[in-house]
Amino acid sequence: MTRVAVNPEILQWAGQRAGLPLDALRRKFPKVSDWFQGELAPTLKQLESFARATHTPVGFFFLPEPPEISLPIPDFRTTGAGGLGSPSPDLLETIYLCQQRQDWYRDYALLYGEELLTWIGSGSIDADIVEVATELRNIIGLDLAERQRLPTWTDALRAFIELVEKSGVLVMISGIVGSNTHRKLSPEEFRGFALVDPHAPVIFINGADSKSAQMFTQAHELVHLWLGETGVSDSQVVRWPEKGVEYWCNAVAAELLIPLESVRREYRPEEPLDDAMKRLARQFKISTLVVLRRIFDLGAIDRDTLWRTYADELERLRQLGRRGSGGGDFYRTLGARGSKRFVRAVIGSTLEGQTLFRDAFQLLGIKKSETFYRAASEFGGG
Repeated sequence: MTRVAVNPEILQWAGQRAGLPLDALRRKFPKVSDWFQGELAPTLKQLESFARATHTPVGFFFLPEPPEISLPIPDFRTTGAGGLGSPSPDLLETIYLCQQRQDWYRDYALLYGEELLTWIGSGSIDADIVEVATELRNIIGLDLAERQRLPTWTDALRAFIELVEKSGVLVMISGIVGSNTHRKLSPEEFRGFALVDPHAPVIFINGADSKSAQMFTQAHELVHLWLGETGVSDSQVVRWPEKGVEYWCNAVAAELLIPLESVRREYRPEEPLDDAMKRLARQFKISTLVVLRRIFDLGAIDRDTLWRTYADELERLRQLGRRGSGGGDFYRTLGARGSKRFVRAVIGSTLEGQTLFRDAFQLLGIKKSETFYRAASEFGGG
């Protein structure tokens, strides 16, 4: 039996980078501890299987030492996994897939003469926060009074995403890598990213995060596009850096979702905080977490109260999310993961003979012709 000499450090690095604990690896590779200690080398077949399990290119295992892998886009993360070790294969593959989709859509937009989005990259962090928030609401057509008439803030989130897509942005929301339901994305590693391009701007939102957090991430990444700042973020509605691009994007995002002056008019100092959060969330159709942050911005609560209440409310929302979770409709999910705008464009281009079916299947993450034609029916064929 031929065994392959591999630096044990690379084997350990691959397992750690994939987030797989030793016990999990041992269940699939009983001799993995011996591999890690250098007492036994894996066979080529075992090495190939280990590469698949850790989502690592086989060629990496023939290097003399673990490679240094960096993100292909700027890293704006400020907490959690930001700046600590190598980015996970899940994050990297998600970025690569979105970049591939962006490249395809750029060519499509140029071919069909779609209008250039001149507001992408038109901004500066020296601009007034309130004025920028107002400008962005005008760009996407966000009417705050109209939003308040929607039944719930989750309806408002869906409407918000649709408005951003109609403005020309490809909004992709997924909690998994591509269409692989066994590879969950981690909100602790990242919450979203923006890929700037005046022909094909992309916002990706980590769908594994709570719905309430997704609303703020959407607004935050929209500001990144306005600034012309491509990058991956881990911004939270309550945890802001002291200064810089991420602080400014957070401030504009909060003002975009709900102007501070509107909260000031409606806030009642004598009202219990939990009651105020729920009342204002119902009134303005935004997440209670966004309301909590705006109450803090008013100076009505201190930072300790902010963090304590945030932790309690986040857990409550997570419990609600778990109770309401389900499989969902495949074609609705396809439109969310790939952006309805993008999916319609790929289907239409394929049916017109501009895009190969093979390429369309890869871009959309589907495998069967039957699925493609059903999607064409669902999305109108372009």
